[in-house]
Amino acid sequence: MDDGLKIKMYSFTMDCKDPHELAAFYGALLKWETMAIDEGWACVYAPGTNQGAYPGILFQKNPEYKPPVWPDEPEAQQQMAHLDFAVNDLERAVQHALLCGASVAKEQFSNEWTVMIDPAGHPFCLCQMKSVMESSHFALL
Repeated sequence: MDDGLKIKMYSFTMDCKDPHELAAFYGALLKWETMAIDEGWACVYAPGTNQGAYPGILFQKNPEYKPPVWPDEPEAQQQMAHLDFAVNDLERAVQHALLCGASVAKEQFSNEWTVMIDPAGHPFCLCQMKSVMESSHFALL
């Protein structure tokens, strides 16, 4: 039964101390557009689209933000979520992320992905997924 309700993914929102700095990092990493919304908000979105046309990443200023510890440690600030990015060349993607300002996490658990840390301390993963990247079902390149 269709009652007219529509729910669509709009964004993934990340807390940080400096939303414009973190948007610049993810914009460079993904080669996406960036937009400063106001002092407390910024976003990145797929190139060639209008902001909001595709799901994007929003960055929200939180002066009390504390970066998570990764991997988890008892009694330490825990991560609530992380982003995974499909890549067709893991080694080149890691080098690109480093040039954008990320660092490689000290502990790694697989040769199929690399855990990186963004400038605000959020972990994210670069995942070797050439078949996914080449699939016609993978929309946001």
